[in-house]
Amino acid sequence: MATLDDKLLGEKLHNYCSSSEGEDSDDDERSGDEEGETSYKSTEQANEPPPINNWNGSASNTGPKGVLEDWRRYKQLEAENRKEMEIERIALAKKLTLSAKTDREEQQAKEREEMEDELSELLDEEFLMKYHQQRMQELMSQLQKCPKFGQVKTLANKDEFLNAIDKEDAKVTVIVHIFNRKAKACTTMDGCLNVLAEDYPAIKFCRIEADVAGLSKHFRVDGVPALLVYKGGQIVGNFVQLATELGNDFYATDVQRFLIEYGLLPEN
Repeated sequence: MATLDDKLLGEKLHNYCSSSEGEDSDDDERSGDEEGETSYKSTEQANEPPPINNWNGSASNTGPKGVLEDWRRYKQLEAENRKEMEIERIALAKKLTLSAKTDREEQQAKEREEMEDELSELLDEEFLMKYHQQRMQELMSQLQKCPKFGQVKTLANKDEFLNAIDKEDAKVTVIVHIFNRKAKACTTMDGCLNVLAEDYPAIKFCRIEADVAGLSKHFRVDGVPALLVYKGGQIVGNFVQLATELGNDFYATDVQRFLIEYGLLPEN
């Protein structure tokens, strides 16, 4: 029999669900859905691959990008290694080239070192002073051994002319003036040679008249003044018609410069 509540709310049917019952059902369904989603997300996260980081020298994945990155890094290391090996090879080749010397090269290097040592000694100031003093002593000794003249000697005949040349020391330079008494340039030449004989005492100055020497009339007129220079019995200078070169009026310095230019007088 229906009660008042039943009248107000109506009869409970077989499929009737109260509001409280519905709420409980909704809560159960909602909690079930949430549990399902949580379970799904946990499964999905478990199946996801780990994140890809920048490669630091070891492969962390085998995907296409990872394989390419590994390959690039491998080629880079291979190139760097090849470059280092090439540098080492060149350095080793240079070292072997420098160290591998033949006997001839070693001998040349030894001689070069000896010459450098000798040069360093020459550059030494004390050594140079000693060398200079030694050379001065040698020159002074040679000058003392050489005969001294200091004046012009007149040769009276052909024999004296020959003896003045052939019997003189081979180191002595002999300068012979062939003159003509009537030629003005010959008189000037005699005065110049007197000055030079004093300035060069180691040089033998002589004079001989063209007639005494047996020279031709043409030479006596046009060939004088003439200078013949001998050393070791051999003629080393032959100058005729010097009036054409020097004129009639000239000085000792002109004759000196002329003979120095031909290397027949040393420079004072």
